[in-house]
Amino acid sequence: MTKIIFPSRYSALSLLNRHLKSPKYQGCKFIILIDENTYNNCLPLLISQVSALEEAEFVEVPIGEEAKSLEIASQVISSLLESTPGLGRNNVVLINLGGGCVSDLGGFIASVFRRGIRYINVPTTLVSMIDAAIGGKSGLNHDGIKNAIGVINQPETICIEPSFLDTLPSAEMKNGLFEMLKTFILSNPDNYEALRNSVEHNEILLSDSLIQECVSFKHSVVKADPNEHGIRKILNFGHTFGHAIESYCALPHGEAVGIGMVCALYLSVKKLGLEKSVLASYLKAIKSYIKIPSFNLKDVESILELIKQDKKNSEGMILCVLLQEIGSPVIDVAIDENEIRDTLLNLKKL
Repeated sequence: MTKIIFPSRYSALSLLNRHLKSPKYQGCKFIILIDENTYNNCLPLLISQVSALEEAEFVEVPIGEEAKSLEIASQVISSLLESTPGLGRNNVVLINLGGGCVSDLGGFIASVFRRGIRYINVPTTLVSMIDAAIGGKSGLNHDGIKNAIGVINQPETICIEPSFLDTLPSAEMKNGLFEMLKTFILSNPDNYEALRNSVEHNEILLSDSLIQECVSFKHSVVKADPNEHGIRKILNFGHTFGHAIESYCALPHGEAVGIGMVCALYLSVKKLGLEKSVLASYLKAIKSYIKIPSFNLKDVESILELIKQDKKNSEGMILCVLLQEIGSPVIDVAIDENEIRDTLLNLKKL
C-alpha cells in the first residue's frame, strides 16, 4: 500500500530524501515531471532538500488541463524512452511534482510506460494534497470529456509538504477549500461546521493538522476500497455535476466541485430529506468565493450530455452521491434527467 510521508520533527522533504536513499532505490534513475509553475516555484525547494534527486532529469508539460491529453502523454513517453535506454521497469522512478493535472498525467504515464514503473507524488497545491494525488486515479481528458481515459494504480509514495502552499495564489487556495469542505461534510460534522463558518467569515481555518486529517481520511477510504466498488464512491460527492460543469464552463476543478456540491445538496433535500438549513448555510458560506452560474435550457442539455458520460453511471442510470445528513453520505442514488434539468435551472435561484 502507498506510503504517505507527513512532516514530523523533520520536514516531509527531508523524510522523502531519507526514503529515496534506501536500498530499494539503489541504481534507480529518477525523472521529475513538472509544469512551468512548479519548475519556477517548487523544483528549487525540492532539489535543495532532497539530495537524492540532484542528478534527476526533468520533463516539463503544459500548465493545467491542457497537459491531460494522449498527445502530451505520448510526448512524455518519448522523452522517457530517450532518457532511460537500457534501464528496466524497476530502475526508473517518476516523481510527479505539481497539482492534480501533473499527478493525473504522471500516474497514467507511470502505469503504462514499460508496462508500469514506480511513481511518487509530491503534490504542491491544496487540491492535490488532500485529493488528486491520493488514491491512484489517473485520468486523461478526451473529446471534451474529463478523465475519459485512465487507470487506477496506486503511487508508491506520497509526500505531503505544506510549505509548497506558500507559493500558491489565493485563488488556488480557495479551490482547495472546496475539497476540504467536501471531505469534512462526508466525515466530520464538527470540522465541517468549523471550516464552513470560517469560510463564511473570510477567516480561513487551515492548518497542517487539518490537511493531514483530510489526507488520512481519503487514504483510509481508498485502502478499504481501492478500485471504487463500494465505499470509495462517497468521495465523488459533488463530482457528478462538478465534472460536467468544469468541462462545460472551463472552471477550475475546486470551484466546479463547490458548485457541484450545491447541486448534490439540493437533490439531497428533495430526495433524502436532508435539512434545508444544510444547503442554505453552505450557500451562505461560499457565495463570496464563487459565482453561482445561471444556465438556460441549451446550457442544461449540453451539461446533461456530459453527465451522461460520467464514469459512475451504470446500466444506463445516472448515479449520484447524496447526503442524508452531515457525515452520512449515500452512494448510487439514481437521478433522472428531469431532476438534473430542475437542479441546473434552479441553481441560480437557490
